Amino acid sequence: MEDAICPLDYRYGRKKMKAVFSESGRIGYQMAVEAALARAHASIGTISAADAEEIARASSLEAVKISRIKEIERETNHDLMAMVKAISEQCAGGAGRYVHLGATSNDIVDTATALQIKAAMEIILDDVDSLLRTLAALAERERDTLQIGRTHAQFAIPITFGFKIAGYIAEMLRHRERILQIMPRACAGKMAGAVGTGAALGKEFPRIQIEVMRGLGLTYEPAATQVVGRDRYTELVCLLANVATSLERYGTEVRNLQRSEIAEVSEPFDASRQVGSSTMAQKRNPISSENVTGLARVLRGFVQPTFENQVLWHERDLSNSSAERFTLPHAFVILDDMLHKMDAVFSGLEVHADRMRANIDSAKGLIMAEPVMMRLAEKGMGRQAAHEILREASMRAIAEGSDLRSALLERREVTDAMTAEELDEAMDPAGYVGRSREIVDKMVESAAEAVGRRDSG
Repeated sequence: MEDAICPLDYRYGRKKMKAVFSESGRIGYQMAVEAALARAHASIGTISAADAEEIARASSLEAVKISRIKEIERETNHDLMAMVKAISEQCAGGAGRYVHLGATSNDIVDTATALQIKAAMEIILDDVDSLLRTLAALAERERDTLQIGRTHAQFAIPITFGFKIAGYIAEMLRHRERILQIMPRACAGKMAGAVGTGAALGKEFPRIQIEVMRGLGLTYEPAATQVVGRDRYTELVCLLANVATSLERYGTEVRNLQRSEIAEVSEPFDASRQVGSSTMAQKRNPISSENVTGLARVLRGFVQPTFENQVLWHERDLSNSSAERFTLPHAFVILDDMLHKMDAVFSGLEVHADRMRANIDSAKGLIMAEPVMMRLAEKGMGRQAAHEILREASMRAIAEGSDLRSALLERREVTDAMTAEELDEAMDPAGYVGRSREIVDKMVESAAEAVGRRDSG
């Protein structure tokens, strides 16, 4: 790989996903489609069962060498036809004459792509389930860990860190549902000939198409052109980009919370040997979260060409082909890599509860303005009047560098309405996290149910 250009070849991506979209993987899936086509013909009597099984035997990388396919391709300048000829050469008897019978190239290519998508989506689903388990364990562990909620990058009101993670669980559960919903639409092949009418397959064309897809575990395009409708790929890549953007959101949060002036969490770091900087020896950088952020930007870049690939001339042109050789494999390999990295980040995330509490205390009670306002409203004061009192007291505390409690105790309207003890109770951060803990419990349970259904079924 010393001459490799694409970072997926030497830096990013995992072997299992890369294998799905490797050259041998692609050809292997295409051969599986040729075998399924032969068996479908045999099922309706177009060819003999013996010929079909001989084609199926020859349609494998054990029987056909990739080097031979490439040799033929150099002569024909057609990669799919080169594979067909190579299979035919390996068929004993007269079976070779039935290879690719009634099909056009994209019957094989698009159906093989559907098999790749199916295999890739199963890997992505495994990744999502693993991340959900990790998030659920983290949310449960940090269920009661107090933290400041932030809006506009400013202190808001208290939450728990487990509650923050519960929101990520909810989001990933939605993505999981989207993945399951899209699979029948994305994993669709075709066996309908040159323009989708099935003319070359004869009167039994509908049965042949159904048998091929049944044998491969795919759905099929009911009214194809020469290709499967590219709206399917548009929906798919948009979903992959959506999941990637969620991961970027989580990574961005980790990066922000690891800032020196916040310091509430830290990515895993091997202090015994890991290097954070080539010159600043003290550095512990959130490199995985930053990596995920950058990869998400690349993945979203595949959305535009995927939309453009949807627009083909008449029953089909070739303008989509070269672009799709980049978009689909890269999108899947990158997302798989991102999911794996984000899982590792949350698996080893260091949560600094003491720093979270220190940041709460640094607010000098200002983050508790809302609960005091609500308590005054409960005492009979108008909500707007209570809001103005808290606003004035907060602005004064900020201007003077004092705490909100002191500013409130100087207000007659407040001391007439509640005792100092009641004020202290209202200003206790631990008592103002709403239903955070219940929400955590619910999302942990939902994650377990979703993942458990797949594990058991």
